[in-house]
Amino acid sequence: MNFHFTEGQITAQTQFKLFSDEKIAPYAQQHDEEEQLCDQVLQSMRESDYLGSMIPKQYGGMELDTITIGLLNEEIGRGCASVRSLLTVHGMVALGIMRWGTETQRAYWLPRLAKGDTIGAFGLTEPNVGSDAKSVSTTASVEDDTYILNGVKKWITMGQIADVFLIMAQLDGKPTAFLMERNCPGLTIKPMRGLLGARASMIAELNMENCRIPVDNIIGSPGTGLSHVALSCLDYGRYTVSWGAIGTAQACLESSVDYVRKRKQFGRPLRDYQLIQKMITEMIVNIKASRLLCLKAGYLKDEGDPDSIMDTWTAKYFSSIMVNKVASDAVQIHGANGCSSDYPVERYFRDARINEIIEGTTQMHEILISTHGFRTI
Repeated sequence: MNFHFTEGQITAQTQFKLFSDEKIAPYAQQHDEEEQLCDQVLQSMRESDYLGSMIPKQYGGMELDTITIGLLNEEIGRGCASVRSLLTVHGMVALGIMRWGTETQRAYWLPRLAKGDTIGAFGLTEPNVGSDAKSVSTTASVEDDTYILNGVKKWITMGQIADVFLIMAQLDGKPTAFLMERNCPGLTIKPMRGLLGARASMIAELNMENCRIPVDNIIGSPGTGLSHVALSCLDYGRYTVSWGAIGTAQACLESSVDYVRKRKQFGRPLRDYQLIQKMITEMIVNIKASRLLCLKAGYLKDEGDPDSIMDTWTAKYFSSIMVNKVASDAVQIHGANGCSSDYPVERYFRDARINEIIEGTTQMHEILISTHGFRTI
């Protein structure tokens, strides 16, 4: 494994950082307060072509390698966790279509997703179904040349603004994936507000009452919704979330270093105190360790190594725990100021908490990682 970035990756990372600093970060507090992404940022994301980062060039995408995709998610995550969540779910829908859709579906949807003319959202979670994904209760039945979907999806990231949803439903008792457009009759979208963190992720609840979609809107074949479509989409989601957690942690570190340089107590800058130095040291080391885990996972994905799935679980597990520790220490370093929205670490602390829940909880990852270890060690 080569630990050195290519010239192209270094150039891309510089561009991502500049974009995040200029186009994303200045709006992060506004996003948090208003609980929605502003039009300026959405337009910037469209114009940047970053929404097509993982889509092949033949469909108008950037076709970035997996490590560069990680660097993009880190820098966007450093600027605003909610904007980064758009990259994840939008990419999950595009990936599902790219890997398991028909050529007709790819030719129609991927160019629209690549340019951001269409926003995608992933519809798996339900009010009573989270980690136990195989138990989704949304149903699909066949009538003439249509599928009829009935059920409720909850906690759907970007559900408030998405144009197309990748929905998991039971077709004759078999989990199956379908594409459903926003304007589908019978679909009601209810915004969900007042969330702890990543408040501008535009979370929604979807209620489907006899939603008719064309038979051509099935993705993959009946029964492959979880084993094939969702598995690959969730793997991509975990990978990008891992990098996004690093971005939030990096933002915590940068804010903390800036604060301890300026803040004085007992006539000395905070940076002179050994316990402060210890916290900064642990931040730096844990962020570096997390980044290395993500780099290995990305490297293995680009190599086509099946072990990349296991390494992605490990990266997601470590990164999500790491960012919570880093964010907690950042608040502690800031003292009472860390509890005020006048300082961004208050927002980072809340955003960090979400990472241990989305795309598989910490506890589910512990089960997956230990089970794999029992089999292979």
